[in-house]
Amino acid sequence: MNIHEYQAKEILKSFGVRVQEGILAETPEQAVEAAQTLKQDFNSDWVVVKAQIHAGGRGKGGGVKLAKNHDEVLQRATDIIGMQLVTPQTGPEGKKVNKVLVAQDVYYPGESEIKEFYVSVLLDRATGRNIIMYSTEGGMDIEEVAEKTPHLIFKEEIDPKAGLQGFQARKIAFNLGLSGAAQKEMVKFIAALYKAYDAIDASLFEINPVLKTSDDKILAVDAKVNFDENALYRHTDYAALRDLAEEDPTEVEAGESNLNYVKLDGNVGCMVNGAGLAMATMDIIKLAGGEPANFLDVGGTANAETVKAGFNIILKDPNVKAILINIFGGIVRCDRVAQGVIDAYQEIGNIPVPIIVRLQGTNAEEAKKLIDESGLQVYSAILLKEAAELVTKVLKG
Repeated sequence: MNIHEYQAKEILKSFGVRVQEGILAETPEQAVEAAQTLKQDFNSDWVVVKAQIHAGGRGKGGGVKLAKNHDEVLQRATDIIGMQLVTPQTGPEGKKVNKVLVAQDVYYPGESEIKEFYVSVLLDRATGRNIIMYSTEGGMDIEEVAEKTPHLIFKEEIDPKAGLQGFQARKIAFNLGLSGAAQKEMVKFIAALYKAYDAIDASLFEINPVLKTSDDKILAVDAKVNFDENALYRHTDYAALRDLAEEDPTEVEAGESNLNYVKLDGNVGCMVNGAGLAMATMDIIKLAGGEPANFLDVGGTANAETVKAGFNIILKDPNVKAILINIFGGIVRCDRVAQGVIDAYQEIGNIPVPIIVRLQGTNAEEAKKLIDESGLQVYSAILLKEAAELVTKVLKG
């Protein structure tokens, strides 16, 4: 589960991580009020107006703007709120901006040089251990840094039994080239950041940039926090931070029906039980000359209700020219799934695209007989090869 920058910063603050302060605004007028409050708190007219969407690269798309006075705040907020912000992570359709974060100016001049760093905390799946990944090249795309200057990316592996050790935090500060007060601040920052990551069952923290200010403070200018959804039952307060407006409405609807759904760009809708079988089914569709329109896992206990919900979700995609249902009957009997397909078909009414049903496992022959004798526009198969041949047939018309 993703959350917004302003929500992520509130969580980090609660664990003692210093952040760039800001105030949320949903209208240009609220943005001006926020800027006035920040002027009282930090004695500066300068603020940054930042679009709040679930995507990186906001600055490149025009979603992050500096404002030097309240008139500029009003103009920047007017421009950003309501815009369709396109970034490398949103795709060409972009995302609508409904709110902005009005944040303090932290790039003020002072005695020492301002520096930007990159810091993230995540799970290294190869070792099963958390790592802190960091670089002196903050503010840039970390993928670009990894490609062009991989020697500037450092990793610190954390032993799960011991947790983050003091010498590791000091090593990170040293590798970032810090000394004196800034080094001590970075050590505190890293310790607090890892404590927050571990405590909330996060799957990713990405702070880019982490800033060393001109007076040697270390703080998070941006914050990306992803939660492990499997652990959200332990954090109901954080689960409430989910912003459904930022998610694909079809995927939200699928989640409410306990379906795992991901929309793709193809022309053949898939309804499968089991993630591995779903991946194999998408490969079969490709080999048959089609393109998968979605990943849809109905789980191990598919019945008439889940099949019906799956149909409704797949048919929302106008690009779908055929639907392939591929169910392995282990926990659930194939004939029950077949009856569910028939019941769902009759309840929905006229389904405008051909349906191929491949059922294998317990009572597969009985299931095929039910489908064949239903009188519906449904093609049945037992072998995966048969299903692939039927996909090719219906696509060619």
